Amino acid sequence: MQYEKLTIPDVMLITPQVFGDERGFFMETFRQSEFEAHCGHHTFVQDNHSKSAHGILRGLHYQHQQPQGKLVRVTQGEVFDVAVDMRQSSPTFGQWVGVTLSEQNKQMLWVPPGFAHGFYVTSHQAEFQYKCTDYYNPADEHCIIWDDSELSIPWPFENNQNPTVSVKDAQGKAFNESVVF
Repeated sequence: MQYEKLTIPDVMLITPQVFGDERGFFMETFRQSEFEAHCGHHTFVQDNHSKSAHGILRGLHYQHQQPQGKLVRVTQGEVFDVAVDMRQSSPTFGQWVGVTLSEQNKQMLWVPPGFAHGFYVTSHQAEFQYKCTDYYNPADEHCIIWDDSELSIPWPFENNQNPTVSVKDAQGKAFNESVVF
Protein backbone atom coordinates (compact mmCIF):
# COMPACT_ATOMS: atom_id res chain seq x y z
CA MET A 1 0.00 0.00 0.00
CA GLN A 2 1.06 3.56 -0.64
CA TYR A 3 0.63 6.05 2.24
CA GLU A 4 0.46 9.73 1.29
CA LYS A 5 0.46 12.58 3.81
CA LEU A 6 -2.03 15.27 2.85
CA THR A 7 -1.99 19.02 3.60
CA ILE A 8 -2.79 18.04 7.17
CA PRO A 9 0.10 15.56 7.62
CA ASP A 10 -1.64 13.37 10.23
CA VAL A 11 -4.40 12.56 7.73
CA MET A 12 -3.23 9.86 5.31
CA LEU A 13 -4.53 8.88 1.90
CA ILE A 14 -3.91 5.17 1.45
CA THR A 15 -3.84 3.59 -1.99
CA PRO A 16 -3.83 -0.22 -2.06
CA GLN A 17 -2.11 -2.28 -4.71
CA VAL A 18 -4.84 -3.89 -6.81
CA PHE A 19 -4.26 -7.12 -8.70
CA GLY A 20 -6.85 -7.59 -11.43
CA ASP A 21 -7.57 -9.78 -14.42
CA GLU A 22 -10.59 -11.04 -16.36
CA ARG A 23 -11.89 -12.72 -13.17
CA GLY A 24 -12.01 -9.52 -11.13
CA PHE A 25 -9.53 -8.16 -8.60
CA PHE A 26 -7.83 -8.76 -5.27
CA MET A 27 -6.42 -6.19 -2.86
CA GLU A 28 -5.26 -6.08 0.72
CA THR A 29 -7.26 -3.43 2.59
CA PHE A 30 -5.50 -3.48 5.96
CA ARG A 31 -2.24 -4.69 7.46
CA GLN A 32 -1.60 -3.75 11.10
CA SER A 33 2.20 -3.56 10.84
CA GLU A 34 2.15 -1.24 7.79
CA PHE A 35 -0.60 0.90 9.27
CA GLU A 36 1.35 1.36 12.52
CA ALA A 37 4.54 2.24 10.62
CA HIS A 38 2.76 5.08 8.78
CA CYS A 39 -0.11 6.14 11.06
CA GLY A 40 0.92 5.15 14.59
CA HIS A 41 -0.28 2.49 16.98
CA HIS A 42 -4.07 2.35 17.00
CA THR A 43 -6.38 -0.55 17.74
CA PHE A 44 -9.66 -0.83 15.89
CA VAL A 45 -12.65 -1.94 17.96
CA GLN A 46 -15.66 -1.39 15.68
CA ASP A 47 -16.43 -1.66 11.96
CA ASN A 48 -19.34 0.28 10.43
CA HIS A 49 -21.08 0.17 7.05
CA SER A 50 -23.57 2.74 5.73
CA LYS A 51 -25.45 3.17 2.50
CA SER A 52 -26.60 6.59 1.29
CA ALA A 53 -28.27 8.03 -1.80
CA HIS A 54 -26.99 10.83 -4.00
CA GLY A 55 -27.03 14.23 -2.30
CA ILE A 56 -26.82 12.90 1.26
CA LEU A 57 -24.31 14.64 3.53
CA ARG A 58 -23.33 12.97 6.80
CA GLY A 59 -21.32 14.97 9.31
CA LEU A 60 -19.28 16.69 10.41
CA HIS A 61 -19.14 14.32 13.42
CA TYR A 62 -16.70 13.65 16.23
CA GLN A 63 -16.61 12.36 19.79
CA HIS A 64 -14.79 14.39 22.43
CA GLN A 65 -14.40 12.19 25.54
CA GLN A 66 -14.02 9.01 23.49
CA PRO A 67 -12.38 10.30 20.28
CA GLN A 68 -12.50 7.95 17.34
CA GLY A 69 -9.86 7.48 14.70
CA LYS A 70 -11.48 6.25 11.49
CA LEU A 71 -10.09 4.33 8.53
CA VAL A 72 -12.69 4.98 5.83
CA ARG A 73 -13.32 3.64 2.34
CA VAL A 74 -16.07 3.45 -0.28
CA THR A 75 -17.02 0.01 -1.64
CA GLN A 76 -19.79 1.21 -3.95
CA GLY A 77 -20.18 4.62 -5.57
CA GLU A 78 -18.31 7.81 -4.75
CA VAL A 79 -18.13 10.39 -1.96
CA PHE A 80 -16.31 13.62 -1.18
CA ASP A 81 -14.79 12.90 2.24
CA VAL A 82 -13.68 15.62 4.68
CA ALA A 83 -11.61 15.69 7.89
CA VAL A 84 -11.43 18.84 10.08
CA ASP A 85 -8.63 19.28 12.62
CA MET A 86 -10.21 19.95 16.04
CA ARG A 87 -6.92 19.77 18.00
CA GLN A 88 -6.34 23.24 19.45
CA SER A 89 -2.59 22.60 19.95
CA SER A 90 -2.11 21.54 16.32
CA PRO A 91 -0.55 23.87 13.72
CA THR A 92 -3.41 22.84 11.40
CA PHE A 93 -6.20 23.51 13.96
CA GLY A 94 -9.36 24.60 12.16
CA GLN A 95 -8.13 23.45 8.77
CA TRP A 96 -9.78 20.76 6.70
CA VAL A 97 -8.76 18.34 3.98
CA GLY A 98 -11.06 16.69 1.44
CA VAL A 99 -10.61 13.81 -1.01
CA THR A 100 -12.77 11.84 -3.39
CA LEU A 101 -13.09 8.19 -2.37
CA SER A 102 -14.71 5.74 -4.76
CA GLU A 103 -15.09 2.11 -5.67
CA GLN A 104 -12.95 2.91 -8.72
CA ASN A 105 -9.92 4.45 -6.97
CA LYS A 106 -10.24 2.07 -3.98
CA GLN A 107 -8.44 4.61 -1.80
CA MET A 108 -8.85 4.87 1.96
CA LEU A 109 -8.51 7.82 4.29
CA TRP A 110 -7.06 7.67 7.81
CA VAL A 111 -8.81 10.26 9.97
CA PRO A 112 -7.02 10.34 13.36
CA PRO A 113 -8.70 10.92 16.73
CA GLY A 114 -9.22 14.64 17.28
CA PHE A 115 -10.81 15.31 13.89
CA ALA A 116 -14.40 15.93 12.83
CA HIS A 117 -15.41 13.84 9.82
CA GLY A 118 -18.10 13.92 7.18
CA PHE A 119 -18.87 12.95 3.60
CA TYR A 120 -21.14 13.92 0.72
CA VAL A 121 -22.43 11.34 -1.78
CA THR A 122 -21.66 12.37 -5.37
CA SER A 123 -22.75 9.15 -7.12
CA HIS A 124 -26.26 7.64 -7.47
CA GLN A 125 -25.66 5.92 -4.13
CA ALA A 126 -22.65 4.95 -2.04
CA GLU A 127 -21.70 2.29 0.45
CA PHE A 128 -19.23 3.60 3.00
CA GLN A 129 -17.26 1.37 5.36
CA TYR A 130 -15.01 2.37 8.20
CA LYS A 131 -13.02 1.01 11.11
CA CYS A 132 -13.09 2.93 14.43
CA THR A 133 -10.57 3.12 17.26
CA ASP A 134 -13.26 3.61 19.91
CA TYR A 135 -16.87 2.60 20.30
CA TYR A 136 -19.70 4.83 19.15
CA ASN A 137 -21.12 6.76 22.09
CA PRO A 138 -24.21 8.81 21.14
CA ALA A 139 -23.99 10.82 24.39
CA ASP A 140 -20.49 12.00 23.39
CA GLU A 141 -21.19 12.82 19.74
CA HIS A 142 -20.69 16.37 18.53
CA CYS A 143 -21.51 17.88 15.15
CA ILE A 144 -20.24 20.90 13.25
CA ILE A 145 -22.72 22.33 10.75
CA TRP A 146 -21.78 21.34 7.21
CA ASP A 147 -21.96 24.91 5.83
CA ASP A 148 -19.88 26.58 8.55
CA SER A 149 -18.68 29.94 7.19
CA GLU A 150 -15.31 29.79 8.98
CA LEU A 151 -14.44 26.39 7.47
CA SER A 152 -15.86 27.29 4.01
CA ILE A 153 -15.74 23.73 2.70
CA PRO A 154 -16.52 23.74 -1.06
CA TRP A 155 -18.77 20.68 -1.09
CA PRO A 156 -19.28 19.52 -4.72
CA PHE A 157 -23.04 20.06 -4.86
CA GLU A 158 -24.74 19.82 -8.24
CA ASN A 159 -26.59 22.94 -9.40
CA ASN A 160 -25.88 24.62 -6.04
CA GLN A 161 -28.51 22.43 -4.40
CA ASN A 162 -28.26 22.03 -0.65
CA PRO A 163 -27.62 18.47 0.55
CA THR A 164 -30.03 16.23 2.38
CA VAL A 165 -28.98 16.00 6.03
CA SER A 166 -30.41 14.43 9.17
CA VAL A 167 -32.23 16.55 11.75
CA LYS A 168 -29.25 16.07 14.08
CA ASP A 169 -26.76 17.24 11.42
CA ALA A 170 -28.95 20.24 10.52
CA GLN A 171 -28.60 21.34 14.15
CA GLY A 172 -24.79 21.16 14.15
CA LYS A 173 -22.85 23.97 15.80
CA ALA A 174 -20.60 26.52 14.18
CA PHE A 175 -16.91 25.61 14.29
CA ASN A 176 -16.10 28.50 16.65
CA GLU A 177 -18.79 27.30 19.09
CA SER A 178 -17.71 23.64 19.02
CA VAL A 179 -15.92 21.69 21.72
CA VAL A 180 -12.26 21.25 20.76
CA PHE A 181 -9.43 19.01 21.88
